Amino acid sequence: MQLGMIKYFRNQEIDRRKWDECIQNSFNGIIYAYSWYLDIVCKQWDALIEDDYQRVFPLTLNKKFQISYLYQPFFTQQLGLFSRSLLTPEIVDNFLNAIPSKFKLIEINLNIFNKTSNGEFKIKENLTHELDLINPYENLYKEYSSNTKRNIKKAVDSGINIKKNVNPESIIDIFRDNRGKEIDTFKKSDYFNLKRLIYSCIFNDKASIWGAFNKQNVLCAGIFFVVSNKKVIFLFSATNQEAKDTGAMSLLIDSFIRENAQRELTLDFEGSNDPDLARFYKSFGSKKCTYLQVIKNEFPSFVQLGFHWYKKIKSF
Repeated sequence: MQLGMIKYFRNQEIDRRKWDECIQNSFNGIIYAYSWYLDIVCKQWDALIEDDYQRVFPLTLNKKFQISYLYQPFFTQQLGLFSRSLLTPEIVDNFLNAIPSKFKLIEINLNIFNKTSNGEFKIKENLTHELDLINPYENLYKEYSSNTKRNIKKAVDSGINIKKNVNPESIIDIFRDNRGKEIDTFKKSDYFNLKRLIYSCIFNDKASIWGAFNKQNVLCAGIFFVVSNKKVIFLFSATNQEAKDTGAMSLLIDSFIRENAQRELTLDFEGSNDPDLARFYKSFGSKKCTYLQVIKNEFPSFVQLGFHWYKKIKSF
């Protein structure tokens, strides 16, 4: 397969219209890679671009100690190379080799269609779980685990009611008051970015926000789905203790699957390497998919020590 010229573009040099057209028309396009999405989740991003935006590779960058590095921003599980035509490991390798040498540390995730044998990078496999929604609901439901079916029934018997177009702030508040207390790396700025992201997705008609309410009509769980390129991503969710006790999240996901069954959509649960979460997502009949993290560290040893110490006390 012929490879064109790969060039490095700084952020201000990128043609946003052509970039977004490439993502829209890529066989592996995904919402994380649209320019407006990247603008929210990453303070600075540059790119590698082949010819007239035939293939694009976002470079999400930051600086520490005046040294540039590439990292994976919050709310972007996968990035990497996006292409209007099919990819080979050799093409992916060529883009990885074209990353400018000024980036002394690289820790980024490729997407599930990016395979590489590049010996310059350490490769780590990560898991996500996907469910094709093209089948009738009855067929999808048959693949649920027995435990998930029990949780759905428990939620119905508990009077859990599912609604759409829920207030995003209410879901974020539940997260902050529960799971968020256990995550030190989730800072105030990340919550701010999440709100910006949600409202931008709503503005771009890429969002679907679902909530579970108890008998008293009080929200106890919610999910923020993002939709693009025939894929729905389970981007963010929140539950309180009542939701866990009643199985509300199982009913919430089941309701979404029921409504979207027989559509040409793939539901990406966006994880997970965590065995408990993986088991939960798999319980809906989803299939395991692998995406790669590529790592390269060319910091001098004395800088590596300082950098990794800094990472322990501050989030990216």
